[in-house]
Amino acid sequence: MGRVRTEWISFLTDYGYYDGFVAACHGVIGGIAPPARVLDITHDVPPGDVRRGAVVLAQTAPFLPTAVHVAVVDPGVGSERRAIALQTPAGLLVGPDNGLLMWAADALGGIETAVALTNADFHRSAVTATFHGRDIFAPVAAHLANGVALAEIGEPIDPATLVRLPAPVVVAEPGKLACEVLTVDRFGNVATSADAAATAAAGLRTGETVTISTGETSHRVHFGGTFSSVPRDQLLSYVDSAGLLSVAVNGGNAASRLRLQAGDALEILA
Repeated sequence: MGRVRTEWISFLTDYGYYDGFVAACHGVIGGIAPPARVLDITHDVPPGDVRRGAVVLAQTAPFLPTAVHVAVVDPGVGSERRAIALQTPAGLLVGPDNGLLMWAADALGGIETAVALTNADFHRSAVTATFHGRDIFAPVAAHLANGVALAEIGEPIDPATLVRLPAPVVVAEPGKLACEVLTVDRFGNVATSADAAATAAAGLRTGETVTISTGETSHRVHFGGTFSSVPRDQLLSYVDSAGLLSVAVNGGNAASRLRLQAGDALEILA
């Protein structure tokens, strides 16, 4: 059960690079699985923002080589929350049971097997209460990359008992789409929870104009495929590279312009 030898380990956290947390985890992995290649997805997830980490992991993991994907955004570290590993058809996921891994597991084909990381033989000998990334998740990921079977790592658990984040709001009907801000990227582009199917169901068509309402203001914007489909400094809406309806400013920051952040509600009218 769950034996996957791979040279790749992907790594996502909210640790940042100000301290040595990321390097310490790399060092633990290198000591256990020297041939493993660690591919850093990001370590700039806002501190404790499980939802942001979950979105980035789910959008990125399907484009990576078959890997052990270790993700740590873990405000509940040291509490009763479980440490888990998940088997999917396209790789393994390791991290806390707080919803962080679940959307990525769906994107990788669904959960085939889940275990709680209860076998201390595969942890560091001294496990601290506040750094499970270094002391549990990194060593477990390295052992899995070496080909250790999932069954050896811990005890099976029912996937139905795993924590899931609330599903993002998406309601599509002809001429109207209600959704929420899923993420804001470093350019200020606003990705919503509505995918291409939802935009189609609402009747949004490339080249037409739509109305975006943030609850405070409404804007008539072009629905197009590229930033350059509108003049510089103008708003536009489009389906982004992740297949999500997004809002941007050509050469500017849409989140700042519209005063939007993750979780805010939007309404788009065709």
